[in-house]
Amino acid sequence: MPIHPTAIIDPAATLHETVSVGPYAIIGPDVSIGADCEIASHTVITGPTRIGVNNKIGPFATVGAPPQDLKYHGEPTELIIGDHNVIREYVSLHRGTPTGISYTKIGDHNLLMGSVHVAHDCILGSHVIMANAATLAGHVEIEDRAIIGGLTAVQQFTRIGTYCYIGGMSGVSKDVPPYVIMSGIRGQMRVTGINRVGLKRAGFSAESISGLVQAFKIIFRRPELLLQEALEQALAEAPDCAEVQYLVRFFRTTKRSVLRTAGDDDE
Repeated sequence: MPIHPTAIIDPAATLHETVSVGPYAIIGPDVSIGADCEIASHTVITGPTRIGVNNKIGPFATVGAPPQDLKYHGEPTELIIGDHNVIREYVSLHRGTPTGISYTKIGDHNLLMGSVHVAHDCILGSHVIMANAATLAGHVEIEDRAIIGGLTAVQQFTRIGTYCYIGGMSGVSKDVPPYVIMSGIRGQMRVTGINRVGLKRAGFSAESISGLVQAFKIIFRRPELLLQEALEQALAEAPDCAEVQYLVRFFRTTKRSVLRTAGDDDE
């Protein structure tokens, strides 16, 4: 695989022999890139950064940049990228901070579309999709198979649950539960239902989806119930549904408030 003659690669960087690097790309020291990765033109990768195998990084991406944190003073923090990710043009991925977890981590099989930003100390699971210009502030955690619509901004220290779908141009300032559809600008976020289409496509059973729909009605459409009462009732209605158990556990383990405001839907 070719390395273009105009690319600048620091001798202290470690690239597998199958890595390709496009024109005018810059790869700094303390960068490790695994087999079969493709680095497009004008991309800048600085370290410490560890990149797994078979990743495709588009042109003009900024990978492993220092965190945008005024408390950061050059400490050796890290960016870790897994395998089989597609990172498109103008994406920016920043390293962690010493006052955070000291690293930012991207899992496997993720699609980060054009101009996506992932700030310091974020953790992305696997099979996550972030559409164009979606933005994560620092310390955000996104669980596996979440989908975040374009132009969505996520506030720092927020957790995004697995298999949830966040509509475009949303402003997320609370934890978003797993398995739901959510949209709305900051302060007006609404959960509009269970992500039935996504769950069906992923092979969830009809019983699991039915259990989640029933739990949704109890947790999100029974405002007269205190949250703990709603969670207990949801578990009682579907005691054998692992997905309902996880939904309840998500609420119970949050370190900040979880979005519970419901909007109009077809449930």
